[in-house]
Amino acid sequence: MTTDVKRAPLPALLAASAARRAQGRQRIGLALIGALALFALVGPWLVGIDPARQVLDDSLMPPGAQHWLGTDVLGRSVLARLAHAAQRSLGLALLAALTAAVPGVLLGVAAAWRGGATERALVMLADAVMSVPGLLLVVLFAALAPGQHWALYVGLSLSLWVEYFRVSRAASRPVLAGDAVQASRLLGFGGGYVLRRHLLPALAPVLATLVAFSLAQSVLSLAALGVVGVGLQPPTPELGLMMIELLPHYDEAPWLIAAPVVLLMLLVLGMMLLAGDREAA
Repeated sequence: MTTDVKRAPLPALLAASAARRAQGRQRIGLALIGALALFALVGPWLVGIDPARQVLDDSLMPPGAQHWLGTDVLGRSVLARLAHAAQRSLGLALLAALTAAVPGVLLGVAAAWRGGATERALVMLADAVMSVPGLLLVVLFAALAPGQHWALYVGLSLSLWVEYFRVSRAASRPVLAGDAVQASRLLGFGGGYVLRRHLLPALAPVLATLVAFSLAQSVLSLAALGVVGVGLQPPTPELGLMMIELLPHYDEAPWLIAAPVVLLMLLVLGMMLLAGDREAA
């Protein structure tokens, strides 16, 4: 007795395999981001040590029971400073990304919806902002108010909204020209209904990917500004600032520089896994 076994086509099998791999990477990315976000939220409270507290007698202590990641040259707890730095970097990056997303998406949808002179004016504005490198724009605002959080936040937001605008504008065009939107308009539904029921659901997957990329870009920008000394100023704990402070002591205490580097690497890795998986899906 023989039975016919129907096999799935090869493209379908490959697509299913790619989807499973994407889901696996997404779980890893979510776990990384979740763990780091938890560390940033409750780490400062659990450590319970002032990150600016100096004990010169404890200078460059190795990791131990008293200080799990050791101390820097001024005797400050590296774990306490790392927890506050993670909270500050993630908080600023998330605030800047969300603040840039709202006007960027609304302007992108408005440009695709209205067209004509409105679209040309908004595209010219976006092109003008893009003519200035994003990191340079943040540096300009940081120079106006050295060491101030609001300057970094404003600079990051102004450099990020353009990407949301361009992506939203491009993704909205086919949706607005589709049959579903045309039918909604013929039935008398207003712009709010079209935005809520048609545009936002279509834009959501693309915007989720873009938010993850924006968070990674913001975290890296903040760290880069700290390394070159134009971001937050001492004694504020910040990842890039910690790197430049700990780098001169690499030979005698190599574990110190490893702490902020590994945290920054895990932050960006988790966000890239999330972004890549959503894109693949």
